Amino acid sequence: MQHNPDSIDATLDLLRSGDYVADRSLATTLFLSLKLQRPLFLEGEAGVGKTEIAKVLSARLGRDLIRLQCYEGLDVASAVYEWNYQAQMIEIRLAEAEGVADRGQLANDIFSERFLIKRPLMKAIEPAISAPPVLLIDELDRTDEPFEAYLLEVLSDFQVTIPELGTIKAKEPPIVIITSNRTREIHDALKRRCLYYGVDYPSAEREREILGVRVPGAGERLAAEVVAFVQHLRTLDLYKKPGVAETIDWASALMQLDRIALDPAVVDDTLGVLLKYQDDIAKVQGSEAAEIIRQIHSELAS
Repeated sequence: MQHNPDSIDATLDLLRSGDYVADRSLATTLFLSLKLQRPLFLEGEAGVGKTEIAKVLSARLGRDLIRLQCYEGLDVASAVYEWNYQAQMIEIRLAEAEGVADRGQLANDIFSERFLIKRPLMKAIEPAISAPPVLLIDELDRTDEPFEAYLLEVLSDFQVTIPELGTIKAKEPPIVIITSNRTREIHDALKRRCLYYGVDYPSAEREREILGVRVPGAGERLAAEVVAFVQHLRTLDLYKKPGVAETIDWASALMQLDRIALDPAVVDDTLGVLLKYQDDIAKVQGSEAAEIIRQIHSELAS
């Protein structure tokens, strides 16, 4: 296990060592989050690299990654803990068969940690773990507001209260990364407990740098044309604009096809790597794609 970075430059180096190209402002916020032991709330469109930050921290710091994937209807039983009711019933029947009469003792036995199923939030604050993990609470905006409110106790004091057992508190807070795709607003009470950073689409220059790190085999011309094409798509009225993840996937796919430059035919054939909705693909395919490529070639030639 490595120690947390001791400066902003060290944080940049840490991210870079995990093939993550970050702005200095992002590295600054992440450094402060680690230093102050405050959760980091990352908000932005899907595919801009929010989740990847938690993965890089886990890998480069040697910490376990505990991921809570959020969804509508997520509750305490799925996110924090639940009792193993089947095992408890078996224990009760065995006790009855053996003639155990002390109901108080039986209640203490079946509501012990032995019958507790620990979910991601509970695992992240387990006092017995050797080193605090990286806790990724992914796509919080998909959950309901009541669950968001429940998180306040966890993020305020890094503790969970179980009525039958009492309060379980982390010896040392985990590294917490929370992401949101902005499908709804997250309540201010939760945001106040975090450091905030809005992750936007990268500039063309930074996206070229990202491709150089993540897809080093792509030629300079292909990388330039891929980035220019994606940057142009983000100016269109699309249902879902391509993120950095799609840019990386598309460049990798074009390399597998032995392409060194874009042409209308290969773009039409591979738009499904870049765009994920048929209406968006139909809007770009054909004459629109050909015109974008013509503009790109003209711009890069000048």
